[in-house]
Amino acid sequence: MILISVMYPGGAGTTFDMGYYLGHHMPLVRERWRPLGLHEAKIVRGTGTPDGKPAPYQVMALLTFDSEEAFKAAVDRHGDEIFGDIPKFTDVQPVVQLNDFPE
Repeated sequence: MILISVMYPGGAGTTFDMGYYLGHHMPLVRERWRPLGLHEAKIVRGTGTPDGKPAPYQVMALLTFDSEEAFKAAVDRHGDEIFGDIPKFTDVQPVVQLNDFPE
């Protein structure tokens, strides 16, 4: 298993349409990628840091896939559609990170 973190930076002047993201984008991600190895897609919203500062990331999607190869195959197949939808809900470029689960 692999965890993909898709992190949307926050900050003054950034926009993020949570309604569109939850109502259209994430259902699209699940529909396209579930048959290709997506197991789970959790969304978290940044609320701040322990010292009271704004969260560095306003929203994060945590996607669990069978493997890195399955994720790359999903991106190859539907990445243009999925990533092309991003400007419809935000004006920031997400940071995408691949993570594994140490044993």
